[in-house]
Amino acid sequence: MSKQASRHVGLFLVASLLSAPVSLFAATSGQDHEQRVYDAEHKDYHEWNDHENEAWHRFLAENHRKDHEFAKANKKEQADYWKWRHEHPE
Repeated sequence: MSKQASRHVGLFLVASLLSAPVSLFAATSGQDHEQRVYDAEHKDYHEWNDHENEAWHRFLAENHRKDHEFAKANKKEQADYWKWRHEHPE
């Protein structure tokens, strides 16, 4: 292998190694959409994930409320949800 070919292979390997963590992060960060949400009344954090989102929609249905995202709910409705959630642990 020539010196120039070795340099190209080396640069390719370095570029591959440097880009791997970025692509792995991009692949994993979009899967769960988890974030921490603070429950002020109970003074604790909850991981907002698919399971918590299902509980939110169950809360809305059980309380005959219009379907919408938790983030768009007002503070009172969010507090009502956390109270309900602490009474319905899974």
